[in-house]
Amino acid sequence: MSLVELIARADARGLAASGLACLDRCVPLLDGDDEALRPLWALLADDADDARGAAGRDWAEGLAQVRDKLAGPDAGGEDEAVVLARRMLEAAPAACTGPVLRTWADACSVASLRIHRLLDPVGDAAREADVPRDGGTEGLPPLVAAELRRQTGVLELLADRGVAGLRPALEVSTEGRRVLRAVVSRRARGRA
Repeated sequence: MSLVELIARADARGLAASGLACLDRCVPLLDGDDEALRPLWALLADDADDARGAAGRDWAEGLAQVRDKLAGPDAGGEDEAVVLARRMLEAAPAACTGPVLRTWADACSVASLRIHRLLDPVGDAAREADVPRDGGTEGLPPLVAAELRRQTGVLELLADRGVAGLRPALEVSTEGRRVLRAVVSRRARGRA
């Protein structure tokens, strides 16, 4: 199943995890530590069938804390990758329900793939083109192909395992964050 199809079929927890995983992998661009989004991941592990009620309030409060923690300078002087990561965080919905959650997860998918295309040292050609999400990874630069596989993997884990898929989804995201942190660090050294 393609990434587009997986997003279309995902439940609220899968959509929230998908968007959160994309954001989590891009935390190095926001100068965040590896634990920055951990409270939101913990809220998704709640056994409730949805995130309404107290869990919904907790999500909104946790999201506000994460935004405060990752608040950076005005985006005026930042490069496109950082701006895209900030937009993912700013657009996160205050509730883990409704069509806005699917819209956010989809936008995070597109933004994260775009970020990986911008940062991929091998993918100089077609940096402006959108990454196709309805096919395989053939012809994609390595960093972008790996991100597409991670996004698909997270959604498949949640679809197959439900709440039990959160831990392995977090592990997938953590691996991707380490890779992107190394790319960002190398890029910073190259500019110095």
